[in-house]
Amino acid sequence: MTKFRKQDALDYHSQGRPGKIEVIPTKPYSTQRDLTLAYSPGVAEPCLEIEKNAEDAYKYTAKGNLVAVISNGTAVLGLGDIGALASKPVMEGKGLLFKIFADIDVFDIEIDTKNIDEFVNTVKNIAPTFGGINLEDIKAPECFEIERRLKEELNIPLMHDDQHGTAIISAAGLINAVELSGKKMADIKLVINGAGASANSCAKMYIAVGVKKENILMLDSKGVIHKKRTDLDQYKSFFASDKTNINTLNEAIAGADVFVGLSKGNILSKDMVKKMAPNCIVFALANPTPEISYEDASAARPDIIVATGRSDNPNQVNNVLGFPFIFRGALDVRATAINEEMKLAATLAIASLAKEAVPDYVNLAYGSRNLTFGPEYIIPKPIDNRLISTVSAAVAKAAVDSGVAKRVITDWDAYKTELDNRLGKDNKLMRSIANKAKSNPKRVVFTEADTYKILKAAQVVRDEGIARPILLGNKEKILALIEENSLDLGDTPIIDTWLAEQEEKRNEFGDLLWKKRQRRGLTQYDARKLMRDRNYFGAMMVELGLADAMISGLTRKYAAPIKPALETIGVQEGVSRVAGLYIMVTKKGPYFFADTTMNVNPTAQELADIALLTANTVKQFNITPRIAMLSYSNFGSSTGETPEKVSAAVKYLHQHYPGLVVDGDLQANFAVNNNLLKEQFPFSTLVDKDVNTFIFPNLAAGNIAYKLLQELGGAEAIGPVLMGLKKPVHVLQLGSSVREIVNMVTIAVVDAQNKK
Repeated sequence: MTKFRKQDALDYHSQGRPGKIEVIPTKPYSTQRDLTLAYSPGVAEPCLEIEKNAEDAYKYTAKGNLVAVISNGTAVLGLGDIGALASKPVMEGKGLLFKIFADIDVFDIEIDTKNIDEFVNTVKNIAPTFGGINLEDIKAPECFEIERRLKEELNIPLMHDDQHGTAIISAAGLINAVELSGKKMADIKLVINGAGASANSCAKMYIAVGVKKENILMLDSKGVIHKKRTDLDQYKSFFASDKTNINTLNEAIAGADVFVGLSKGNILSKDMVKKMAPNCIVFALANPTPEISYEDASAARPDIIVATGRSDNPNQVNNVLGFPFIFRGALDVRATAINEEMKLAATLAIASLAKEAVPDYVNLAYGSRNLTFGPEYIIPKPIDNRLISTVSAAVAKAAVDSGVAKRVITDWDAYKTELDNRLGKDNKLMRSIANKAKSNPKRVVFTEADTYKILKAAQVVRDEGIARPILLGNKEKILALIEENSLDLGDTPIIDTWLAEQEEKRNEFGDLLWKKRQRRGLTQYDARKLMRDRNYFGAMMVELGLADAMISGLTRKYAAPIKPALETIGVQEGVSRVAGLYIMVTKKGPYFFADTTMNVNPTAQELADIALLTANTVKQFNITPRIAMLSYSNFGSSTGETPEKVSAAVKYLHQHYPGLVVDGDLQANFAVNNNLLKEQFPFSTLVDKDVNTFIFPNLAAGNIAYKLLQELGGAEAIGPVLMGLKKPVHVLQLGSSVREIVNMVTIAVVDAQNKK
């Protein structure tokens, strides 16, 4: 699991704009005319249309893409009854997940009441605002009655995710696990430890996918729920077993095919697992501590299939595989409910997706060469982009087929394409890169470790398992900063290049540098002296394999670390020069800009070299580069040095690298607007290719472009990524934030993995 400290979490939620969500206008508002149309008097026209036809609210307002996440804070995560207001950060977080996974807008609503009637009436009264309602973190048994009444009285999709989300995802996993175990659903004996909202819904979903009710044993805190007990409410009574002689988990687990834990950590022992039937299945879903750890369960039985709620184990049962896509499908057909048919469709779609070939980017993210359907892969990964089109389309079709859809989709292929394109290609790029980094963390030397930002970033990447930091700097100052800011870097090495204890290492490194540079005017004395400079010392550590990558540049000009890297490490074979790349993360996906930092006015051949360097770097992120070579001209429409050299570079690339998707010279608007390009220049190799990589004709153009997009376009700039060196050295922007440093370290680790 990702590690974090209390202050990190508090800082994340409080820094900048407090909270995690905001409202952004979707229409122009810069002129008086815009404001007149947006509000009075223009707004009266859609109001009157909706008055005549309520369905027009979907046409003229955001209702159709707006979900309410509603809670009273009585069962918040593992925190229990903390109250409505204290639950707000969780509800905002749920809203964030809706947006990033399914492009659904959310208002979070916290209702300060435990009274069922008051809660239901409040939701009913505000329901016209929304296209759907996600109930969240409401304790049992009240949540059953609340959901039942609201489903009866509202005509929009509504779901209590705590009940149904886990049920849908775990049932998908169960289908696949039972298949792999060689058993039949109707024959398995299943034990559920826990009897709350989630357990109740899970049991019903398991029955829906073929488990026999009489083969289910459910336990609450008092033991097995059976018919002799007199303390059962109507919800528990439904699952009361005839086996009145079985009372404890230890008794219930004997001979069971499946254990599903929805209770608390560490209540299932290895000995209990050994009592289960051959080819058994354990879903230990308590979070963050499972009923039994993945490691213990696997050690107890070689024939076991294990799932947990944890991201650091195979087979994570994660609700984010379900709720965003279920609501997406329901909203898109204007469903009047989320019924059992839609939930079952989601379950079957998720189960089916796990059997399909896993995309390379998912393998890359999880450090695997080939994830395939099997005991360690029974459920898709949350970053799988196919979930939105697979699950949402299945849910939408089930809504249409079951008669609860107001809008009928006729072209399902077109709908799936629309879903695939809805979020763009990124949104998950850095998560994918980070997961790859975590799969094989590398040693990263920080040459400016006597600064707070570097130390904080080093702590983060160490905690996250992204990298193993090595700190270069004034040791006394580093230790003081660690203590002053309550940082925890454990036994991270600290190297002070000025101390006498490093003299032998400085001399060794200096002599190696001297051998490299002695015919270029460098004396042995000067070479040894240079090793007091942390950039030279750090670069030599990377060169000699004492570190895998180097990060520098936070406090010094960009060029300062580059000279030591070039003199110590040098460029890759066949590379004539290094270049700088920025990854621009936008709502439309990631774009790659080069050269933005190194080459002031490259020649045609140098532009071609930069394009090749960039293409190879983009491929490291498992993205196919589609390259526009930019100018102020379109295919020779204007003359001058710039368009002519760009055109010459493109000609060279077409001749020598025919498999590379590249064209130019092109103006930027034609490069990003495919309709415009197709209309005016249908012969271009970039038509219908969705350009993602831009090579600028000179440093000024590239530098200006990325900074404008960052500041005016709201893009996140990750970089600069230094391309062309034999080994990874990456240079930060002057004054980078901790987040930007962490991003650069993540990229440096992946770079080191690839160079190895």
